[in-house]
Amino acid sequence: MTARKEVPTVAQSTETDWVSRFADEVIAEAERRAPGKPIVCASGLSPSGPIHLGNLREVMTPHLVADEIRRRGYDCVHILSWDDYDRYRKVPAGIDPSWSEHIGKPLTSVPAPPGSAYANWAEHFKAPMIEALRAMGIEFHGISQTEKYTSGAYREQILHAMRHREQIDAVLDRYRTKDKPAPKKQQQKQQKPVDEAELEAAEGSGAAAEDDGSAGAAGYYPYKPYCSVCERDLTTVTSYDDETTELAYTCACGHGETVLLSEHDRGKLVWKVDWPMRWAYEGVVFEPSGVDHSSPGSSYVVGGQIVREVFGGDQPIGPMYAFVGISGMAKMSSSKGGVPTPADALEIMEAPLLRWLYARRRPNQSFKIAFDQEIQRTYDEWDALERKINDGSAQPADAAAYSRATGTATGELPRTPRPLPYRMLASVVDITTGHDEQTLRILSELDPANPVKSLDETRPRLDRAERWITTQVPAEQRTRVREEPDTELLASLGETERESLRLLLDGLDGHWSLDGLTTLVYGVPKLQAGLSAEAKPTPELKVAQRAFFALLYRLLVGRDTGPRLPTLLLAVGADRVRKLLAA
Repeated sequence: MTARKEVPTVAQSTETDWVSRFADEVIAEAERRAPGKPIVCASGLSPSGPIHLGNLREVMTPHLVADEIRRRGYDCVHILSWDDYDRYRKVPAGIDPSWSEHIGKPLTSVPAPPGSAYANWAEHFKAPMIEALRAMGIEFHGISQTEKYTSGAYREQILHAMRHREQIDAVLDRYRTKDKPAPKKQQQKQQKPVDEAELEAAEGSGAAAEDDGSAGAAGYYPYKPYCSVCERDLTTVTSYDDETTELAYTCACGHGETVLLSEHDRGKLVWKVDWPMRWAYEGVVFEPSGVDHSSPGSSYVVGGQIVREVFGGDQPIGPMYAFVGISGMAKMSSSKGGVPTPADALEIMEAPLLRWLYARRRPNQSFKIAFDQEIQRTYDEWDALERKINDGSAQPADAAAYSRATGTATGELPRTPRPLPYRMLASVVDITTGHDEQTLRILSELDPANPVKSLDETRPRLDRAERWITTQVPAEQRTRVREEPDTELLASLGETERESLRLLLDGLDGHWSLDGLTTLVYGVPKLQAGLSAEAKPTPELKVAQRAFFALLYRLLVGRDTGPRLPTLLLAVGADRVRKLLAA
């Protein structure tokens, strides 16, 4: 195998680092199959609709492995096949029902959704995915299956498959006589989707359920023409001559004709033959597969036999990957009624964080991506890991996942220069409604010894937090600071509550920083209990603190809960706090 350059590996141990383990296996397998040639890793995506975060695992898994191989100095290409020559299967929610007239056409022959700037349906859904992959630092070689088929690139492979149609039929028949692939709910026994929306998403392009060219009265044919009149695949091959390559077909639209398959470029191999054909054609060594390809008789299982017995190639090695679920799916405008896309995720989180969510879990482990309040906890975990990286206390597997998230063999991904806590930034833009001058004032007061001088220091994380607040947090959960004091509540307070407010207001000037206000708000109930500010909390003290916090929230924002109080106080400003809390 020819080394391209020397690049340090991310992790020396393969016991806990799944990426390194697969890289070892792929390099060894490539040495066995084709020593000296570039190693090929592959993904396949169908632009039949929004390409969601579950589909992203199809790309991220080989990307991480290919990137590790490149880090080790090997020449490795990650091909991404766009299955844009697949048939248009159904009209998704939110699209004019008249689009049903295009069912059965190649995706590249279907008009784009209304108002789109793109030439066709496939390009419309490919574009945001390509941009998201670019933002995530994912290098790939894109291959349009429309271009491959219509250019005649696969002509020899198609003619070969037709000559060996009886052999293909015999392979497929081994599974037709057995149980059919398990229904979706049964497939969940070992890999249960983490949310209901993922159940449909797990089907990917729907190709896993495509018919396999089952034998009819005229025999079995693994090739499906697109009708030259209506452009749909509602066709039936009625005869084929191996010598002349004359193929006759009829279509449900009433059209029928005879073509020379040696010249005909408007059709494709059925999926269970198409996929193994491509494995052999591209020399794919590594490609993962989804849950929908795992059952007996599925395209992956059958394809492994067809690639060996018919095309003389090898099935790629690679894992079955599990579901990616979503927690919180509020107002996902760009994927109406569907699962959020990578583009949606990148609006509310930075690219390294999104990469990390895929890198830290083995492919067969399901996980969730948070669009709700859990995103704050996810960011807290990420920031805690970064601190461990910086002080050298991170576990090797965690350090490897972090390294893969923040950069590739090509270089580091863009970072936020000053990554303040996401939950704090979200609270600040929530309270200021994104007002830049107010936001800078608050952020500059967080740490007076090292003030934020420009919002650019906190970007792009600040922008992601603002986008999360404005698109994912329901209006009733947004923070609205009172304009005027709640005089009725203030008048009803007892002496203990009044004293707690006086202690807080008296301490504002001396504690006006994030750390200082944190000490102050937790310390007021301690002082009232006759304890020092450093005293460890007792169960009784915790009750008193919760009551004090609830009082402050009611007086400041009219609810029992809200953003962290130190952040809220900084955001409101000392003068306004005095106005709202003066009993």
